[in-house]
Amino acid sequence: METYAIHKSAMVAPRKARMTLDLIRGKDIQAARNILMTTNTKSSRLISKVLESAIANATNNFGAKESDLVISECFINPGPVYKRIKYASRGNVDRRDKRTSHITVKVSDGLEGGSI
Repeated sequence: METYAIHKSAMVAPRKARMTLDLIRGKDIQAARNILMTTNTKSSRLISKVLESAIANATNNFGAKESDLVISECFINPGPVYKRIKYASRGNVDRRDKRTSHITVKVSDGLEGGSI
C-alpha cells in the first residue's frame, strides 16, 4: 500500500531542494527523519513536513504501522516562477526569478491494498 503527500508551490528553488531530497530517497522513515532533522536547510524543513503528512496519511487512512514504512518514491517538480525586478546601475533593470517547487513524497509498507 502506497500513500503520498504533496506540497504545491513551496517557496524554494527545485535545484536546491533536490540536493536535500536525494539524501532520504529509499530510506526508512526513522532514518529519513534523523537526516532531515540534522540538515540545516529551508528545504529540509519543508520536506520534513511533507514526509510527516505522508506518514499520517498511511497510518490514519490505511492503518499501516509506522515502523514498516519506507520512502518508496520522492521527487520535486518545478512550480510557477514569480518574476520580480531589481533596479541595477545606469538605469538598467534586472529580472529576478523567484522559483517555486512541488514536493511529492510517497511512502509504502510493501503490502498490496489497504485495510479500509
